[in-house]
Amino acid sequence: MVERETMEFDVVIVGAGPAGLSCAIRLAQQAQQKEQELMICVVEKGSEVGAHILSGAVFETKALDELIPDWAEKGAPVTTKVTHDDIYLFKDEKSATNLPHVVVPKTFKNDGNYIVSMGNVCRWLAEQAEQLGVEIFPGFSAHSLIIEESEVKGIVTGDMGLDREGQPKDTYMPGMELRAKYTVFAEGCRGHLGKQLIKEFNLDKDASPQHYGIGFKEIWQIDPEKHKEGTVVHGTGWPLDGETHGGSFMYHAENNQVVVGLIIDLNYKNPYLSPFDEFQRMKHHPVFKATLEGGERIAYGARAIAKGGLHALPKMHFPGGLLIGCDAGTLNFAKIKGNHTAMKSGIIGADTIIEALASDEPVNDLQSFDDKFKASWLYEELYQSRNFGPAMHKLGRYLGGAYNMIDQNFFSGSLPFTIKDTSKDYESLRLAKDSVEISYPKPDGKLSFDKLSSVFLSNTNHEEVQPCHLQLKDATIPITVNLEKYAEPAQRYCPAGVYEVNENEEGEKQFVINAQNCIHCKTCDIKDPSQNITWVTPEGAGGPNYPNM
Repeated sequence: MVERETMEFDVVIVGAGPAGLSCAIRLAQQAQQKEQELMICVVEKGSEVGAHILSGAVFETKALDELIPDWAEKGAPVTTKVTHDDIYLFKDEKSATNLPHVVVPKTFKNDGNYIVSMGNVCRWLAEQAEQLGVEIFPGFSAHSLIIEESEVKGIVTGDMGLDREGQPKDTYMPGMELRAKYTVFAEGCRGHLGKQLIKEFNLDKDASPQHYGIGFKEIWQIDPEKHKEGTVVHGTGWPLDGETHGGSFMYHAENNQVVVGLIIDLNYKNPYLSPFDEFQRMKHHPVFKATLEGGERIAYGARAIAKGGLHALPKMHFPGGLLIGCDAGTLNFAKIKGNHTAMKSGIIGADTIIEALASDEPVNDLQSFDDKFKASWLYEELYQSRNFGPAMHKLGRYLGGAYNMIDQNFFSGSLPFTIKDTSKDYESLRLAKDSVEISYPKPDGKLSFDKLSSVFLSNTNHEEVQPCHLQLKDATIPITVNLEKYAEPAQRYCPAGVYEVNENEEGEKQFVINAQNCIHCKTCDIKDPSQNITWVTPEGAGGPNYPNM
């Protein structure tokens, strides 16, 4: 039995993203107003706050206005106002139609919003939290749950200094027990402890299956003459085919930089599809090429996003804690925005906990979160967009788009219909024998690039000798099942070249996991057709080190 140091807090928050930091700040603000001493701890697996944050991002300040009304005076890195919106329908590799705003859902319009780096916003939020007395521990992964008598009592941070077989090295340091009256999980999309909590407490019994996309993002330094600060470009259609959903984006940020990206829904059908290569060829379209050509790519990353919306939300409270933000799936896909909704869920969570701590009777399960959530603008917003994703999946790009335009623009999401998508993303792949192989062009090194040079730009690093954090339930399945049936799609859906199928000297196929390359996108955990891969946290501080994503 490993002896572990134990630290006690009133609240432990897992994840220093928008949801977790907003929860921490609100808790500290409330405690300060009530002249109450509250011990709040935030643990973050990245090497620093913001290192694992990746988001588009066009930012709506609604939640920030509530949380820190004088954010501008306090120097929040929220300065580049959206000045112009373009929405394109990409027909093929050369042509596109700039759609008139009258036929675009109003949720895509960005008047009053800002182009930001959410990594930098989170760094600033962390500063505000620390000024209020919140303790933030970067570089510590939340490895496992402490559950006693069917109640969450805290978390155990990951051990450091284990070899590949899980045995202690000379540098071994056991993880700590961080115990709390309440534990809040804000790990982001497909959090590995959130996944366990949903199963342990059956939180999704009344929910539709969660749906996901994989989002790619690059930052480019471009010719100042091509730069149009504040311009936002969104698009749909090519390079994706008619049965593959998703959309592209390009935002003109400050300092002659643009961010460019592609989101692909993970319910795609063709096992030969490579999301990374779809993104790379997308940049050759004249709409993007005209801006990027002659520029320099300076950052790359990818991340799964939860886009199931209201129907897919699990119960967000359980004995001993809360599940908030993208860990639960609060992103509003009708707006392609999840930061303001994540922040609001953190605010609601904090208000619920403060009320519980002030109660004369011990409050085990924070059930009042439901009432506060349903009385909030967050619930109203998610309710109004509840049919957006399912309509696209059920009706297709054109009919679904038309339905959403009518529903959002003329009825504000109040049409008396409920559309649900009860399929699961990992079940959507066709067999390889029934699919058409896709031949992707070789990268030119100017607009398009390979995976390894891209991973280099993500500054990804892991302690090389440690247990593999990409765990196979059955090591034979990749070759005997996935390769035979689906041409082993892990080789293609991973955006970092983690998975390979090689042949040994005897000609036998072998499944290789290059865990050192992993950028923590969680796509493998979601899309593997056999649900054979489980993503768990590696040693703290491992993974990407995004400077300003």
